[in-house]
Formats: sequence, C-alpha cells, structure tokens
Amino acid sequence: MEELLAVSRPVVVGVLNVTPDSFSDGGRYTGVDQAVAHALEMRRDGAALIDIGGESTRPGAERVDADVECARVLPVIRELAAEGVPLSIDTTRATVAAVAVEAGAVVINDVSGGLADPDMARVAADAGCPWILMHWRAHSKRMRDLAVYTDVVKEVCAELGARVDAALAAGVSADRIVLDPGLGFAKTAEHNWRLAARLDQILALGFPVLVGSSRKSYLGALLAGPDGPRPVEEREAATVATTVLAVAAGAWGVRVHEVRANVDAIKVWQATRDHR
Repeated sequence: MEELLAVSRPVVVGVLNVTPDSFSDGGRYTGVDQAVAHALEMRRDGAALIDIGGESTRPGAERVDADVECARVLPVIRELAAEGVPLSIDTTRATVAAVAVEAGAVVINDVSGGLADPDMARVAADAGCPWILMHWRAHSKRMRDLAVYTDVVKEVCAELGARVDAALAAGVSADRIVLDPGLGFAKTAEHNWRLAARLDQILALGFPVLVGSSRKSYLGALLAGPDGPRPVEEREAATVATTVLAVAAGAWGVRVHEVRANVDAIKVWQATRDHR
C-alpha cells in the first residue's frame, strides 16, 4: 500500500463497523452480505480504504473476546479482498491483526497505538504494511477518567512520539507509520477542538496524519438544541466541515461514515486550491 501513503490528494477512509454496539452504526452491518454491500458502496463513492472493525471502541463499551472479533471481521475481509477492495483492520489485538492481514487486510489501524498489545509492533513489522498509531490512554471503560492534560497538544504530540519510537525500535519502517490524534479518546470536547486547531503540531512530527472526527459527540454537543445534543445521524454537515479543515491543514486522510459527501468536499477544496 505504498501508493496509498504517497497520494497527493487526501484520502477518505470509510468506516465499516461489523458490531452491534458502535456509537453511530452499530447493528446495521453485522450480516456479511450487508457489510460487503455497504463497503462496496463506500468504495464506489470514493473511499480509498475501508476500515473494518469487530469491536466497538466507543466510550464505555464492553470488550469482546478475540474469537468473537475474528468471527465478525474475517468473512467480510475475505469477500472484500477477493473483490480487490483495499482494507484496514481496526483492532488493538495482535492476533486479530495477524489473521486479518493473512485474510487480505493491507493496513493495521490500532487505536491503542501499540499500547494495548505488546505483540502488535512485531505483527506490523513482519507484515510490512502501514500501521496507523492513534493516541490512546486506556480502553473504553476507563478512558474518560484519563482525559486530564496540562497542555493537550503538547502531551498528545509527546505520547505519539513515544509510540513512534517504540514502533521504530520494533522494526517498523518509518515510511509505514501514520499518526492519528485520537479525537474523543481520553479527551473532552475542549481537548478535541484544541487538537483540531493545532493539527500542524502533530504534522510536525513528520508522518502522515489521519483524522477521525466523524459524527463524534463533541460535534453533537456543539450543535445542541433545546432537546440536547444533536443526534448522531444529524452531524454529517459538521463532519464535512471538519474534513475540509483537516485536509486544508495538511492531513493525509479522514476516517468517515458517510463517504460521498466528504469526497465531494475534498474535491471542492482541491479544485479551489489548484486555481489559486
């Protein structure tokens, strides 16, 4: 997937949750046929990569066993890989990542940045595939308790830098590393906004950056009305706005639920930039 990391246009990564409890679309794509059809639709809409996950990482989510995670993702990976669809496996477990890569996944997306499973770095190094390292402090049940920072941008950069050092020491090639600031993971809404506004400092670490803001609760809080936060399904315009801001700041890619609108927005941004 060298060409995926080298593209000049920001990439859109389509989210495919084959889980019953993900915050946005849990339960919609638990059947293999449903999941494959949705992935193919996202691919037609312009997704460069489909990110498939079998365990919810929403705040407060309960963990599932590795065999459950594998049973959810592997049949879908095999079918989509046979169709030539580029796939990433969204997992914190080295065992799941290894079998997913064997089944056809070409990218490992680890929301723990290698912290949850010390064997993940070895799997990524052996596979030689891109490894997305997200900023993370704890699993879903505890992460809210750890959303404490003196300077969130400085600390996230330092902690991501430490994950990069660990990956390099394990034999992962520098040109296979992608960073993700981890919006919403052990972070308050204020932390998310600060990180989004200072994305240049994360980019200064010298690696491609993936931003995952799609439909997250801090957008719902911003758009709250008399009845409370804006519902998940009504946060798409806000998501598109964050996409444009992220790619304008230099992000390599965005991870989103609704692919077409975000692809369209990036095309508008790029056409405008190209005509300056």
